[in-house]
Amino acid sequence: MCSFKKCVQLALGATLALLQGIAQAASYVDVLDLPARPSALAVHSPLLDTARAGERLVAVGQRGHILYTDDAGKHWQQAGVPVSADLNAVYFPSAMQGWAVGNDGVVLHSSDAGATWSKQLDGREIGALLVKHYDALASAEPASEQWVQLASEGQRLIEDGADKPLLDVWFANDKIGYVVGVFNLILRTEDGGQHWTPFQDRTDNPQGFHLNAIASTGDALYIAGEQGLLLKWDDAHQRFMALQTHYQGSFFGVVGKLGEVLAYGLRGHVFRSTDGGSSWNPLDTGLQVNITAATVGADGRYRLFTQAGHMLVSQAQGARLQLVAQQNQSPVAGAIMAGDGSLVLVGSRGARALSQE
Repeated sequence: MCSFKKCVQLALGATLALLQGIAQAASYVDVLDLPARPSALAVHSPLLDTARAGERLVAVGQRGHILYTDDAGKHWQQAGVPVSADLNAVYFPSAMQGWAVGNDGVVLHSSDAGATWSKQLDGREIGALLVKHYDALASAEPASEQWVQLASEGQRLIEDGADKPLLDVWFANDKIGYVVGVFNLILRTEDGGQHWTPFQDRTDNPQGFHLNAIASTGDALYIAGEQGLLLKWDDAHQRFMALQTHYQGSFFGVVGKLGEVLAYGLRGHVFRSTDGGSSWNPLDTGLQVNITAATVGADGRYRLFTQAGHMLVSQAQGARLQLVAQQNQSPVAGAIMAGDGSLVLVGSRGARALSQE
């Protein structure tokens, strides 16, 4: 049995702990409702992707940070963002209109070249979208088990809460676009993000693998996923159809141009196709580290980057990759060519610019 003094101390401690817990609970604000905090160190904080908005560059990262630069990365400004969820990807189909996506199913939109942002969607709404969409299809086709299964998946998302990471975003123009994420999560909009349609039934992904990236090569639209999943949009079938690369590791991205596409991913693996994805040839990178970012320059050459900061530059029209030595090598999560020809890279140490080779 405790002494009177000890019992009082324990009681006071328990009371203080309870009051502290109540205070913390009362002060808690969901990251989806908490605006990103301005920070002078934001440019040095982890950033995960970057894109061009005309001549402007925009980068996104942790805690809702969005930065933009009008001088090829020499100086950055922090944008106004209504959430503090981690942001994973950004894309601008035009100079003014752009979208960013991130954890908790968040979709943000900017109409002023990335200076300010508004929230269009978050993970608290996505499950209900799936249920409504696939319940309607189930009512129209009661004999189909597919719609019932997909509606059940939507119900599970509702029960699981908002934690539904979106990993990438791509728009064909200011109206039509896609967001993709974990467990085959994919949504399409035809009105600039005002409304979203679930597209899970339009992918050849029966095992529900994560959709890591979506990108266009100019003549085709691809999705890269885990465990060797690689999809291509087929106009005739109106769905993303599976491609065979005979590789079982995860793909982290796709980069390409008219008539050529590279898919890259785990442990230095890169595959090249010049026939629209019908056949693929592995490229020798000489690396065993994950390739996490890529871009193509005005000269037509690809630059691929690893999570350790290596840079590979394509030779012979993309058929060969050469390792290029760098100073102050650091992890790269996103890469873009600036208007002056320099490279701007983002990663765990923030943003940095490399002079043109």
